Amino acid sequence: MTEFTNILLDIKGSVATVILNRPQRLNVLNQETLLELDNAFQIIAKNENVSVVVWRSNSMKMFTAGADIREMREKTVLEAIEFARLGHKIGHTIERDLPPVIAVLNGFVFGGGVELSCACDLRIATPDAIFAQPEIDIGIIPGWGGTQRLCRIVGLGKAKEMIYTGKHITAEEALSIGLVNMIVPHEQLELAILHLTGILSAKSRPALISAKRAIAMALEAPLNAGLAYEIQAWGALFDTYDVKEAMNAFLEKREPKYKNK
Repeated sequence: MTEFTNILLDIKGSVATVILNRPQRLNVLNQETLLELDNAFQIIAKNENVSVVVWRSNSMKMFTAGADIREMREKTVLEAIEFARLGHKIGHTIERDLPPVIAVLNGFVFGGGVELSCACDLRIATPDAIFAQPEIDIGIIPGWGGTQRLCRIVGLGKAKEMIYTGKHITAEEALSIGLVNMIVPHEQLELAILHLTGILSAKSRPALISAKRAIAMALEAPLNAGLAYEIQAWGALFDTYDVKEAMNAFLEKREPKYKNK
């Protein structure tokens, strides 16, 4: 377990867990916390043994109440832009440089918590989770990718409704609009995480990351460009140990033993 000031990083075998650890301040995401998250995710990205990441809170009451308003209100225009860039950097790392990231969302999931969880691959909510993009109520807009990723996940109309009104939505509504993949009761949460991480950690890390990057192209590039990228990414995997091992294991009717497992 690696302790920062505001987060914890725990890497056990092929599973890395990042834990928001600022309960006394509702896990609000200030500059220091963002820098620690950036550091932790960079450490994970360089660890070739990690095949799945879990991002969660240490509190049963909240994931995060969002960005730190006390800190933000003192920022100049240039400082605000740099703060937004830091949030975008973290979102990009989650989206492109890490193996699959599972966000475990409970209690308050506000503002930047929604935005950065939208960069994650899978989102598990507990029944008490409440989601909101409340930036409009303090005179700003989402600044960590919320105006871009949210509409890609829930659709333009629902994203506009959330961003324009700042309304709170329940876990059930979040599930119905595709913001989360599943709702899991608190008493079953650890087993659900263990089950999902077990499935993903048994896969080839290079293949998982390649799939993430190819899927991201579907939202960013014209179809022909995305298909061309897929061809190259698919072909490049044939130069990895894992492909040969997986295909041999399939033909020999056994479980594959990947390089970093």
